[in-house]
Amino acid sequence: MAMKVEKHKNCMIVRIQAEKLDTTIAPDLKAHLVNISSEGAKNIILDLSIPRYCDSSGLSAILVGNRLCKNAGGKLVLTGVRDPVKKLILISQLDSILHSAISVDDGIKMLTELETSK
Repeated sequence: MAMKVEKHKNCMIVRIQAEKLDTTIAPDLKAHLVNISSEGAKNIILDLSIPRYCDSSGLSAILVGNRLCKNAGGKLVLTGVRDPVKKLILISQLDSILHSAISVDDGIKMLTELETSK
């Protein structure tokens, strides 16, 4: 399996276990994100510490997750984003839309702070 899903008290954590977030992984990621959202999760942390590569289909899956969380009144937080993936996000000018944190723990803290500031 190319990803692991863990439940946390205020979010779901999706850990990508493949080095490439591309057309082989993206459809499964989208399906997982849709399922997680339909089960009521509004905050999702997407751990990208393993992928070294992301193509447009991977970026599309990330944006689906972001939209699902936003529509549910929550946030999608990317964590552990490696430089090549970070460059794609910057080139695509999505850094102003997507939330990111260094680690999963930092992402959890970010979501907690956002929840308490509402």
